[in-house]
Amino acid sequence: EVRLVEFGGGLVQPGGSLRLSCVGSGFTFSANTMSWLRQAPGKGLEEVAVAYSMGNPTYSDSVKGRFTVFRHNLNNTLSLQMKNLQPEDTAVYYCAKGIGPFASRGQGTQVTVSS
Repeated sequence: EVRLVEFGGGLVQPGGSLRLSCVGSGFTFSANTMSWLRQAPGKGLEEVAVAYSMGNPTYSDSVKGRFTVFRHNLNNTLSLQMKNLQPEDTAVYYCAKGIGPFASRGQGTQVTVSS
């Protein structure tokens, strides 16, 4: 059974930084594309970062230059380093195995950017 657990969310002031992590189990982590998605209040799901099993990661235009995704295959962990956070980054962030709206996701972690 695929299991993804995210942690590291919280409240941060505009301009601040936060690091999310996700631990995966029940599948071969190193062989799978992994991604971070987010859903802001009243909005649809947005794919913000994709970490391929090989090759360079990709980012949505809304986070490019501010977010960095890391994958640590030895301990089945996917991380998202977020800097210069803005109120529009407020969302529930999900770790996913694969890409697209039907990818297996964790329960999500709330990130709130507010002064």
